[in-house]
Amino acid sequence: MRSLLLLFVLLGWTEARRLSGGQHRHHSHCIRADDLQDGEVPTVFRSRTARWADHPAVQLVPVLESEQSGRRRHRRHHHKPGCPNLKLVNTLTADVNERSISPWKYTIKEDANRIPRQLAFAECLCNGCIDGKTGQETTELNSVLVEQNMMVLKRKPCRHPEDDVEGFVFETTSIKVPVACACALARS
Repeated sequence: MRSLLLLFVLLGWTEARRLSGGQHRHHSHCIRADDLQDGEVPTVFRSRTARWADHPAVQLVPVLESEQSGRRRHRRHHHKPGCPNLKLVNTLTADVNERSISPWKYTIKEDANRIPRQLAFAECLCNGCIDGKTGQETTELNSVLVEQNMMVLKRKPCRHPEDDVEGFVFETTSIKVPVACACALARS
């Protein structure tokens, strides 16, 4: 068991030396742009990528991209964004964001200086909420975003101290990701 643990430590150390050109670099140090491939996560943050894979904002991106490319290929008519009328007929097969009395859609937001680069953000389709009896929007209630905190890496520019070459540092930061919409009593 000890030899297996030693093997993992040695492999991690070797990978870190390979990416850093033989020198140990702490994640707060300036990384040369050519040290990483585009979109590659620095070794010290690799365990974080496994956790990102479980986040709905990351999981939805390939689904949304697939739907968008399907729409382009089939040239389906695209309904106007806005508050839809709730049709009880469609509620059994529709996704939860379409069946909700505070419906929302997802859009992909991209930030080249963030890892993960693409995230799915929810956007409320109504100002009010849909009345379950009439299927029409009512302003007695408000549609509000439901947000979830997510840790991301933000890439910031720096100058590499050894050779004054442009590079970047990664900083861990928390962002609020809109994941759904809900009905709430109006604040007035």
